[in-house]
Amino acid sequence: MTGVIERVKRNSKQSSKHPTAGEADTGDARRDRWRKHRIARRAEFVEAALRALDTHGPDLGMEDVAAEAGVTKPVLYRHFDDKADLYVALGQRGTEILFQRLIPAINSELAPVPRIRMALDSFFSVIEEHPNLYRLLARGGLQEKVVVKSDVVAEDKELIATALTALLGDYMRMFNMDSGAAEPWAHGIVGMVQSTGEWWLDRRSMGRDSVVEYLTQIIWAAIDGLSRQQGIVIDPNLPLEENKVVQMRKESEAQ
Repeated sequence: MTGVIERVKRNSKQSSKHPTAGEADTGDARRDRWRKHRIARRAEFVEAALRALDTHGPDLGMEDVAAEAGVTKPVLYRHFDDKADLYVALGQRGTEILFQRLIPAINSELAPVPRIRMALDSFFSVIEEHPNLYRLLARGGLQEKVVVKSDVVAEDKELIATALTALLGDYMRMFNMDSGAAEPWAHGIVGMVQSTGEWWLDRRSMGRDSVVEYLTQIIWAAIDGLSRQQGIVIDPNLPLEENKVVQMRKESEAQ
């Protein structure tokens, strides 16, 4: 079974002046064309901001983004209320990039160890490609720059840990194990991976493959040790009979 996660993160603080891709057509063809144009244009500027951030670092200015996009600052301000609004959009884009890679990896129909390794590599590949974006989001830089506090990393950590709790709990119940440990275990794994990621970005004392492999073995050792305590032996290189997956829905669908 292949799991697909639908994950659209809506920031409730986002200005209503700016249309989002999830909005339905109004029935007014001219208005809808203009709305879709603004959505596309805003997305283009976010991508330009992402490139400028990679070049200039977390202290980039609106002039850097405008230069990267090939427009003037006033044009940017037609699509973003202020610099804070742009930074929040950057945070949302960072979440999209992470989840586009992480979710398929977590839900891959692989043996336990390759599945863990793929999920970890998806995270480390993102922070390796966009280190300045991760630093901006993870180290409080975004919170200092936006008027409305928006801790994107904390929100993502909570979402990932919640999903991982459900995933681990499903497997533990499948093996008739006490699933009470799933939640602290999930939060512990997520916290360990994030802390290791921040350390790795600063030090780069080993390659990405090495740090991913070390974390893979640590996480698997914990899983293997706990299961063996219950008299259960899991082959780390053999896909499990049932592939449990993470399922998340849009807030509107969950109601």
